[in-house]
Amino acid sequence: MRVSGRAFSPAVDDAAATVAAVPNGPLIELRAEGLYCPAGDFHIDPWRPVPRAVITHGHGDHARAGSGTYHLASAGLPILEWRLGAQDYRTHAYGEAFDLGGVRVSLHPAGHVLGSAQVRVEAGDRVWVASGDYKRDPDPTCAPFEPVRCDAFITEATFGLPIYRWRPTREVAAEILAWWQGCRARGETAVLFAYALGKAQRVLAELAALVPEAERAAHRVLLHGAMAQGVRIYREAGIAMLPTEPLSEQPEGRRPRTDAFAGDLVLAPPSAAGSAWMRRFRRASLGFASGWMRVRGSRRRRGYDRGFVISDHADWPSLLRTVEDTGARQVFATHGDTAALVRVLCERGIDARTLRTEYGDEDEAP
Repeated sequence: MRVSGRAFSPAVDDAAATVAAVPNGPLIELRAEGLYCPAGDFHIDPWRPVPRAVITHGHGDHARAGSGTYHLASAGLPILEWRLGAQDYRTHAYGEAFDLGGVRVSLHPAGHVLGSAQVRVEAGDRVWVASGDYKRDPDPTCAPFEPVRCDAFITEATFGLPIYRWRPTREVAAEILAWWQGCRARGETAVLFAYALGKAQRVLAELAALVPEAERAAHRVLLHGAMAQGVRIYREAGIAMLPTEPLSEQPEGRRPRTDAFAGDLVLAPPSAAGSAWMRRFRRASLGFASGWMRVRGSRRRRGYDRGFVISDHADWPSLLRTVEDTGARQVFATHGDTAALVRVLCERGIDARTLRTEYGDEDEAP
């Protein structure tokens, strides 16, 4: 275990009294502060400050400031330091078991973003797993998802409808590259909106595999200010991505409505769409990389020229496969379209229910 951030305080963590669990009661339950483990007296991704928090990943709906102690996967530390600042952080390698209030806890790769983890909780002969957010598709920017056998599984259901099925990301990345090249030929700026943590880095990594080294100098990628720090963290973690430059450091960026960015790819958070920031581009084609682009009407409503279906969440087949891989006979679905998933799982003989939490879509900036 690695300790980082504020001074180590044994009174906050190690002297915590164990809360007696109800025999055969839930190992994880819903409280006003978030998901709570009574037997270990800690919370998982709490949305209100608590004494002890176990964090699955750094998106703003799962990692919030104000708690006493934060336990997390080691790879996610730079992200939480970026997002939450100085806190009492305790980091753990994937698969490393540690004790919280007499409960055995371990973190396992979730495949969502860099440092994302599932939380395995073991007490007596029972095992529960809280997945956080996860995906099963290959991703060069984070450790792949690891199925964890358990009795009860808390699963996200962001894309919990049969319509959501992802094509191989390499194929979608090739579409992004072709769109970018088309913009270059027309003298347009290709502005691609993507989440600042996870999605932007994944796009850059996938494009790096498609653009030969000798051609990269002719493919300039510029970053909105909200993207720069996250990209830097991923580079320092050894993730190979296309070279990038901050848009704010380009002299021509201070002269709105110029053609200086014609042919460039610009990555920006969705919040920049329709803002004054866009005025610097004389001619631009707008794209959005998101699983929500699987529904064409969503792209039209949002006013994008192109939609690219890339998601850092599990699609419908992956949700069903993951539940099967865990062997769980009790499943709690949260965060998204839970009704269809619960119904199908119940039809398969699994005790499945909806769990109402405050998790939502990823935030767009720290």
